[in-house]
Amino acid sequence: MDNTLHIIGGGLAGCEAAWQAANSGVSVILHEMRPTRKTEAHITENLAELVCSNSLRSDDIENAVGLLHEEMRRCDSLIMQAAEKNKVPAGSALAVDREGFSGFIQEKLAAHPRITIKREEIKKLPEKEPAIIATGPLTAPELTKDILAITGEENLAFFDAIAPIVYKDSIDFSKAWFQSRYDKGEGKDYINCPLDKEQYYEFVNDLLAGEKTDFKEWEKNTPYFNGCLPIEVMAERGKDTLAFGPMKPVGLTNPHTGSRAFAVVQLRQDNKPGTLYNIVGFQTKLKYGEQQRVFRKIPGLENAEFARLGGLHRNTFINSPKLLDGFLRLKNRQNIRFAGQITGVEGYVESAAIGLLAGKFAAAEITGNAMIPPPETTALGALLSHITGNAESASFQPMNINFGLFPPLGKIKKHERKKAYSERALKGLEEWRIGARLKVSSYRL
Repeated sequence: MDNTLHIIGGGLAGCEAAWQAANSGVSVILHEMRPTRKTEAHITENLAELVCSNSLRSDDIENAVGLLHEEMRRCDSLIMQAAEKNKVPAGSALAVDREGFSGFIQEKLAAHPRITIKREEIKKLPEKEPAIIATGPLTAPELTKDILAITGEENLAFFDAIAPIVYKDSIDFSKAWFQSRYDKGEGKDYINCPLDKEQYYEFVNDLLAGEKTDFKEWEKNTPYFNGCLPIEVMAERGKDTLAFGPMKPVGLTNPHTGSRAFAVVQLRQDNKPGTLYNIVGFQTKLKYGEQQRVFRKIPGLENAEFARLGGLHRNTFINSPKLLDGFLRLKNRQNIRFAGQITGVEGYVESAAIGLLAGKFAAAEITGNAMIPPPETTALGALLSHITGNAESASFQPMNINFGLFPPLGKIKKHERKKAYSERALKGLEEWRIGARLKVSSYRL
């Protein structure tokens, strides 16, 4: 067997897989098609570019994604190292400076003696060489066509929407103010723009009436992922939906009036210098001109200058429960593994986590070592098990990590469950790291 591992795709999953495999003693070639071929969503040529949000979500280990953060840290995750080095204030969430984050990852991979980065488009799956396909939700058409030819599956897809980013110095702080909900984190991690009842309903009406991006005929029946709905799609579900969702005013007091607003638009720091802020939950398919017209009606954003306007792109994923084995290998082409969003996990952290596992599994196979998957009681194991067999293949849809994917606990009081899930997971992770991965096992790759 060729001992060089080919990783196709330089997003978070591909970069994490390359790091894990190379640190396990395997030579890696990381193939990234940008800038040779651009995508609809990426702006830069950087590896591990964050396209949608700069937030990696909650960092609390009693939250499922925060637990996944901690498990990845304990597995020497490159993505988590980059996040720690480039984090920006975001309350109890882990948010990062985009450029610093991707720059750190690119520098680390370029300097690694066992990693070669090649800027080229790969149009077909490797015939025999060990490979990890981590091309993400924007896999190029030629490679997508080859994947579908080999898997025999129809393409599954959904739309993913991107939130706008505003320059901080264009925000009017005679109306806006700094505060986190219930003063969590540093207490002043978000910029808040208040709307009274009349302003809120006018805003909702503008969203509903605003001119939207047109879909191609073949895109019209493609479903959205519920965790990243465009704000106007949420508004279509009822005019009060936003006031109970991303624009809920709870835990916030307007210092200019001493009262609580009817609704609040929050902005979260997007880069380390604090010059850019993204509008939380405002993923949108409004056309650019409409975005500027509608969003500048928000108090405090009347003169907003946008570093990036929102957008919409089509995501592609495979039917992993049907196609992949428990080590992320394609069942009918076992030299091929998949990792990241293309496997049907949703979210930056989840994508990187599957990349971490794919890199470890591939390295173990190439070096002739035995390895078992992490236990399902861990966040890593629960996520892996979900996409490789626990989910129903007939109704498979992208999923974020959540405690519903974990094996149930015994009889534990409701308010103690999250802590119990986390304690059980971290104990299981340590047993897996220290023992199972090093032992000769009958459960061989």
